[in-house]
Amino acid sequence: MAQGLAATVLAGPSPPGARAVPLTFEALPGWAADDHAAAFSAFLISCRAMAADAPALRPAVAALPALKAICLKALALPTPIAAGAARTFFESHFAPFRVEPDTGSGFLTGYFEPVIAGALQPSARFSAPVLGRPDDLVTLQPGDARGALDPALAAARRTATGLEPYPDRAAILAGALAGRGLEQLYLRDEAEVFIVQVQGSARVRLADGGEVRLAYAGRNGHPYSSIGRILIEEGRIPREDMSLERLMGWLRANPADARRVMTANRSYVFFRREDRIDPALGPTGGAGVPLTPGRSLAVDRGIWPYGLPVFIASDIATLPTDEGALRRTMIAQDTGSAIVGPARADYFWGSGEVAGQRAGVTRHALDFTVLWPRGKNR
Repeated sequence: MAQGLAATVLAGPSPPGARAVPLTFEALPGWAADDHAAAFSAFLISCRAMAADAPALRPAVAALPALKAICLKALALPTPIAAGAARTFFESHFAPFRVEPDTGSGFLTGYFEPVIAGALQPSARFSAPVLGRPDDLVTLQPGDARGALDPALAAARRTATGLEPYPDRAAILAGALAGRGLEQLYLRDEAEVFIVQVQGSARVRLADGGEVRLAYAGRNGHPYSSIGRILIEEGRIPREDMSLERLMGWLRANPADARRVMTANRSYVFFRREDRIDPALGPTGGAGVPLTPGRSLAVDRGIWPYGLPVFIASDIATLPTDEGALRRTMIAQDTGSAIVGPARADYFWGSGEVAGQRAGVTRHALDFTVLWPRGKNR
């Protein structure tokens, strides 16, 4: 096997707030035992999009020139590829660099695609609307003229006199966007809509047996705040007991206080409804490609490019799974408002109840190792 010594790379990554330590593949715990063919399959999904210059759903830093060149080589290989050949490919074309934050350590959370009941029309059972993207919402990119806008805003409202802050969650729940025909469908309650917004997508089962998908379509641009952290700080849920299931239980058991807590997160996510879906494919991630359970990773899009392989190592003994640890190559294919930092990652567990259980309790220390492309990266 090619050993992929980082010393053969002209320059490694320079993530802000962290140092990148060159390693060998032998130094990665669990590297040899990973299913490299599965990782390669997920990598090809990103490569196809990269080769086609397909636009990202949520733009990230520019793809590395060497990564694009490697993708073209990957796409030229016959498929399916054997695990040994996939391992050789990764070792020959990438070099591992462990990302060590200046303060603290890497951190792993999990997310999933909920599969929930809903309706296309409101009723007593389904009364909470899921809103589509408003036509006056402007997603701001680095370098865009902002005028007097708060630099922390990631989106704004277009008006006749210029840009202004978009209504926050509290204003939207109070009816700031009412009467504009933005309703895509209806869920059980505001708490369920909130959780779908945190996860970024959902499959919705309709009464006639059909399914539609809610796909991310933008957000109002206000910073994300964790309501789980708020409930911990207020002593409502002990830190060691916090999970998605416990959070949902509290929100539904305390409806009078739930809106106050939810509106503390001023960020609000909009969706588009996809009426024709393939249940075998995951939702579309920030890179604009379908996610692969157990191989797609959400990263800080301001630091890492989409399509970059990342080897993660995290002990997950507390999770309801037979695996005692995660040691595998993931592909950066998504992002999230809460995914901020050089060694911060969100693991896509898949769709449905079991995936939700695992995602809800994934809060673990993480060794975050990028597989840096060999070749010209500047």
